[in-house]
Amino acid sequence: MPEYTVAAVVSCVAVVAAELLWLRTGLLRTRAYWISMLIIFGFQILVDGWLTKLSAPIVLYADEHITGIRFPFDIPVEDFAFGFAMITLAMLLWERAGNVKGR
Repeated sequence: MPEYTVAAVVSCVAVVAAELLWLRTGLLRTRAYWISMLIIFGFQILVDGWLTKLSAPIVLYADEHITGIRFPFDIPVEDFAFGFAMITLAMLLWERAGNVKGR
């Protein structure tokens, strides 16, 4: 399996495992979280689509490091996995920090 793909999948599994086994914020079960993710992915599609478009790419990926699946607008699917992991981890840690302070 391509290296970028492995890293993307591992990052998603690690973040979900951190939530289920350690953080336990319950964030992934909320409607607000999933609405936030829809908004974030909407903007990611616009920006990432522009950065990775095959007709004039600004960001290039080595073909041997990705699956080659690009959707939509030539965006490597691995980018969505990393986006999910990065944003979700930030939101989980933010939520956890708020709960620790006794909100």
